[in-house]
Amino acid sequence: MGCLMNLLWLLLGGIFTAVEYLISSILMMITIIGIPFGMQTLKLAGLALWPFGKEVRSGSRSSGCLYILMNVIWLFVGGIWICLSHLVFGAVLCITIIGIPFGLQHFKLAALALSPFGKDIVTV
Repeated sequence: MGCLMNLLWLLLGGIFTAVEYLISSILMMITIIGIPFGMQTLKLAGLALWPFGKEVRSGSRSSGCLYILMNVIWLFVGGIWICLSHLVFGAVLCITIIGIPFGLQHFKLAALALSPFGKDIVTV
């Protein structure tokens, strides 16, 4: 069932979200300072490409000082806007019964977009 939902996700716009994250990741990795942020955007792209059957968990290193600092910088630079866009898409999709599973995936992406440093994506 997860494979079918992932295929529907891709056909209904997930591929565009993943490509947007991939392009922004490549643009961030042009500079040395942007490489850590580009790596986190790659994490978002991977989850946006195939979200069903995956879960976001806090890693053992998520409470480190550097990860907290990077999450604060991420939040102010653009993480809040990415999170808000996923929240809006999730709310719109949850209005219909058919869109609820896709809306829940947007909520998962919103949580990751808010603070991606120190988070791991695991297959359930």
